[in-house]
Amino acid sequence: MTPQDTPSSESSDVTDVAAERVRIFDTTLRDGEQAPGFSMDRRAKLRMAHALEALGVDIIEAGFPSASPDDFGSVAEIARVLRGPTVAGLARCHDGDIDACGRALQDARHSRIHLFLSTSPLHREHKLNMSKQQVIDTACAAIERAKQLCHEVEFSAEDAMRTEPEFLVEVFSAAVAAGATTLNAPDTVGYTTPAEIAERFAYLRKHVRGAGHVVFSSHCHDDLGMAVANSLAAVSAGARQVECTINGIGERAGNASLEEIVMALRVRPAYYGVETGIDTRKLYPTSRLLTQLTGQAVPRNKAVVGENAFAHESGIHQHGMLKHRGTYEIMRPQDVGMGETKLVLGKHSGRHALRQRLQVMGHAVEEAAMDDIFARFKALADKKREVHDEDLEAIALGMDPEATGPWRIVQLNTNTHLGGSASATVKLSHDDGHEAGEAAIGDGPVDAVLRAIERATGARLDVTQFQVRAVSEGGDAQGQAQLTARHADRDWRGHGVSTDIIEATAQAALAIVNRIERQAPPRNEASIDECGHGWPLLDLRANGRAQKENTQ
Repeated sequence: MTPQDTPSSESSDVTDVAAERVRIFDTTLRDGEQAPGFSMDRRAKLRMAHALEALGVDIIEAGFPSASPDDFGSVAEIARVLRGPTVAGLARCHDGDIDACGRALQDARHSRIHLFLSTSPLHREHKLNMSKQQVIDTACAAIERAKQLCHEVEFSAEDAMRTEPEFLVEVFSAAVAAGATTLNAPDTVGYTTPAEIAERFAYLRKHVRGAGHVVFSSHCHDDLGMAVANSLAAVSAGARQVECTINGIGERAGNASLEEIVMALRVRPAYYGVETGIDTRKLYPTSRLLTQLTGQAVPRNKAVVGENAFAHESGIHQHGMLKHRGTYEIMRPQDVGMGETKLVLGKHSGRHALRQRLQVMGHAVEEAAMDDIFARFKALADKKREVHDEDLEAIALGMDPEATGPWRIVQLNTNTHLGGSASATVKLSHDDGHEAGEAAIGDGPVDAVLRAIERATGARLDVTQFQVRAVSEGGDAQGQAQLTARHADRDWRGHGVSTDIIEATAQAALAIVNRIERQAPPRNEASIDECGHGWPLLDLRANGRAQKENTQ
């Protein structure tokens, strides 16, 4: 490791010499979207395309125009409205595909037809039933046709990493002569290794005729978990375009992850000697937009954009982070558009992190009291995955963090109406003996239930996150609802479990109201509202209603 590459919390964007540019070719809307579970409609594709443009992607592969009329329409609309990046469409080496691609891209400011044809022995024999010469002739004819219909042509040798190196050189040399300006050597089935792919790209750059006039590109799949490593190895060997996707989505195990490649190149500039045009501060927002559009959540441990990417629970790690960020972080969360580093309090956390968090919350705890607080914290952490601020508040104030009430659900009914609206009625009981019942109408049953609980309790919930997931299987499976609401510059969390997700949502909302009320100052006459309710009015709508539903 060179001194310039020593990990630090301040990631660098510059090197001592001018860095070469690596083009980022995003195929989220084509290879990514065609994977099971990630399909998007035209409106969603357009939103994603605008986000990719703002991110600074060089080439956006908008789709496969011949796949369906809707895909054709999506490519055409994206080509018409985007002004920054090159818009590409995928086509087989068939006249019909090429012509459809040309029509879809005709309004693009800068267009590219991306042709592909298999070259490996396995594909030539079993998929194409073609000889080597037939493959070359077909590729050249397609390139010559395509270059009449767009600004530039890319040629991909499908299954290139399992193709004979000498034949791959022959195909690529012919492609350059026919007019291709980008040569893509994909690891179609995620079979190769970093050393092998680096050797292959070096070989191609040395032996392909006209190599100095074209861009070599990598496109790696993640079947063996090496897509990002293989892409970076290709860059080290001279590839100057990388094909990748947001969150690494794509066929089978996925593609190389755009955010991981970009941040590797940014964090290690002296090693790779290249740069990209990506605004890395937009990586996390773009990742989250994709999860919103597809309903597919990002794993917590996902590199760069996962919830745990900048979260630390180990007491040893937290102690180091409190001393110097660079001890356990090689980049800042702000560099990728996230908030602050999170010191997650759990059973592995130590006294230093607990004391620091209590101080941030405004609790100056004496050493004698700290012993008892730490013991209660550890006991609670053994029961819960995470200990949140509201739990710490209760512990610091000498309350029971696992207490329930004062509100409890007595009755809950919902009705869904044509057009998507719904109504809900709730009846609640309070520990002081009184009951409250209310009804409300909302955009759906969840919204209606939340509004009814607001009216019954006097609380107004600014829900910033809403997630529902199954916690068991079968027809009587239980669902867990998790809500997060912002109040007094703090996030409050609640969860509920039921075979009815609407009931689980109501439980989660009521858990938040109960937590805040239990930790509110003792009520007095001034806190009694005009309806006679003897509890504090809780205004949680500081930033407006912002519900985000993400069903896993």
